[in-house]
Amino acid sequence: MHPVTFAPRRMRHDSPDCGPALRRIRADAPFVYGLTNYVAAALSANVLLAVGAAPAIGAAPGWPVAFGAQAGGLWVNAAGLINATEHDMLAAIDAANAAEVPWVLDPVAMGAGVAEYDDIIRRLAACRPAVIRGNASEIMALAGGAATARGVETTASITQAVPLGVALARRSGAIVAISGPEDHVLSPDGQQIIIPGGHRWLTAVTGAGCALGGLIAAGLAVTPADPHERLTTVAAVHALYARAAEMAAGPAQGPASFATGFVDALAQLQGRADD
Repeated sequence: MHPVTFAPRRMRHDSPDCGPALRRIRADAPFVYGLTNYVAAALSANVLLAVGAAPAIGAAPGWPVAFGAQAGGLWVNAAGLINATEHDMLAAIDAANAAEVPWVLDPVAMGAGVAEYDDIIRRLAACRPAVIRGNASEIMALAGGAATARGVETTASITQAVPLGVALARRSGAIVAISGPEDHVLSPDGQQIIIPGGHRWLTAVTGAGCALGGLIAAGLAVTPADPHERLTTVAAVHALYARAAEMAAGPAQGPASFATGFVDALAQLQGRADD
């Protein structure tokens, strides 16, 4: 049987799906637990607070098991291995899976040439994430393609990554989200949503991609466990993120003021066409 293929569709912040996703997060204030790296932790927490979510970050004693089960959504950033352990991550994931808490895997620096690190990410990816979110190089490497990353930065294009991302989604059962000049969100059943917009300064702010993983987890926390609903929410989060970047870029003087303005823009977003 040949897999079904769907025509790609596009989503912007003024899509009818974006407003409800943001309003659910603000109304429910979900508890979102993250294991991320110390470089990205502050921005990730501020992004989540800006949309009304309640974050906790880190692997203090007992947190991975307790918070993994108690959270509405979990995100695991592989670069968190610089301040947490594989055991911490697997404990949080196991607790989340047992409690049916959806979780997001961000395979930061996958394919950068460190075999031991890549092996850990493969083990994490085998634990049934709801979403895998990364840049083009990371997704290609996790899907079994050529390792093209330079440290944590991508050297591959979205065009190169999408076919491998489609295969990864089908094989893993996870939604695969690829960040780039246009973001692509891919479902296990072959659907593809393209999100235009954003701003190049997102790539100049440390932790912007990592924080996006946390925001996806917040979206999943307030979304029914339905494949279509989850796909729509993941795409809506990307569209709102892109819009906040566009709003912040206008008055910004450079990446530092952009980063501050970006958090402010997320707080100001209401999910309307005129945001």
